[in-house]
Amino acid sequence: MRFLFWCSNTHLHFKIPEFESIFQVLGLQFEWIEKNEELPWFIIELNTVNDARKVLSRSISTKHCIHLWGKGTTYQEFHEDVKSFPFDEYKEIFSEEKSYKISVETYMKNIDLSEKLRIIESLDYLPTKGPVRLKSPDYEFSYLEFWGTENNNLPQNPYNIFFGLSIGEGQRHLITKQSIKSRKFIGNTTMDPQLALLMANLGKVDSTSLVWDPFVGTGSLLLAAAEFKGHVFGGDIDFLQLHARTRSTRAGIKDRNKDESMIANFQQYGLTSQYGDVIACDFSKSLWRSGVKFDVIVTDPPYGIREQMTKVGTDKDYSKSSIPEEYLKTHVPEKVSYSLEHILEDLINFSANYLTIGGRLVYWIPVIRQCYKRNLLPSHPALNILYDCEQILSSHTSRRLIVMEKNSEINGKATVHPELTNFKDQFYIPLAGKVSRRERKERIKQYGHLNFSEAEMKDLTVSAKTRSKGSQEK
Repeated sequence: MRFLFWCSNTHLHFKIPEFESIFQVLGLQFEWIEKNEELPWFIIELNTVNDARKVLSRSISTKHCIHLWGKGTTYQEFHEDVKSFPFDEYKEIFSEEKSYKISVETYMKNIDLSEKLRIIESLDYLPTKGPVRLKSPDYEFSYLEFWGTENNNLPQNPYNIFFGLSIGEGQRHLITKQSIKSRKFIGNTTMDPQLALLMANLGKVDSTSLVWDPFVGTGSLLLAAAEFKGHVFGGDIDFLQLHARTRSTRAGIKDRNKDESMIANFQQYGLTSQYGDVIACDFSKSLWRSGVKFDVIVTDPPYGIREQMTKVGTDKDYSKSSIPEEYLKTHVPEKVSYSLEHILEDLINFSANYLTIGGRLVYWIPVIRQCYKRNLLPSHPALNILYDCEQILSSHTSRRLIVMEKNSEINGKATVHPELTNFKDQFYIPLAGKVSRRERKERIKQYGHLNFSEAEMKDLTVSAKTRSKGSQEK
């Protein structure tokens, strides 16, 4: 049976990885019939309608799904294909006792009610016998038109037309449920709920999953994992953030409410049964004993732009300190800088040691779009890179969602290229006034991003090499 999944037009590049991950979680057999990461729909062959409903019970990308009865690239081709459908095999649907309605949806083009009625009337060859009921019908049929992705350059006719029996909707209501606007406890780096839920699906979180977020912040990723029944734990070096003692990040509000806390978010969404705990800790010094295994590690490491990258340590010589000698052994020194390069090294090595075989690491890397190359991604002999999805942030920056899966217990060390981790140094260069406004527009038009000049690229390369050499010497 062929099913068309009609998806949201946001984060299109995430939908295929999400579906492939869902199929693995559910153990479903499937076959791609039509797929394109640039389009908001695709067609999949599944064994039963129940299989399609199982997928819908997990998918964040999907708006709704139909059992595909006909399609075409022209109106004539479309109607001929629908008419050839074996309606006799679905007599129950068309019986006099069953009510129905036909919904019409267009992508990228708005049409008025009269046009929708014209479309519905063009389907008068459907063998429907029951009454029309607009609210709560027994069956709903869906007519879908795809008019491309350029709103200012629409074709005369739609590129694709689809028709079929509506099966159900995806889980996009969870985005509203976990809306940051209404959430009790948030911070300045709280993850968008849609992305957090997508990350949980890409991590294959289910009721058997033990989930760890080493840079937990205000717990957005744990909330998403808990929605899919994962048992969640988190850690962060920022004690004040974990305990909701930092200044409120809501506009016009200085002080936090007394009821704001990490656990309050889980209580708000009815997810306390999935909440393990969070702990103030330094990720560079693992708190977990050998033998502990997680099924999923999902995290958004700090980049050094909106949050500091720190670890416990000091550059001071405590042999000359005024701290009494009897307290030095238990003294916790101040925080020192924790570079993105070392964060990623520790994250990859930790995952290789503490993930189960088949367990997944899902994390973000910020990049300068012009400088990014896939062969620069971190690697480890025990981990495979499965997916690399881009979220564009600006004309010259984006962040990549990387999904890695543990394939063995091979010993080894992570390889992290310094060219990929000097994001903070590169981030401010296009804003430093070196490029005129006119030249900025020309670069964006030509390259799709704020392309650096050859001289600037050379400076960036030298800077990365120098920083890497200094880090190794240190």
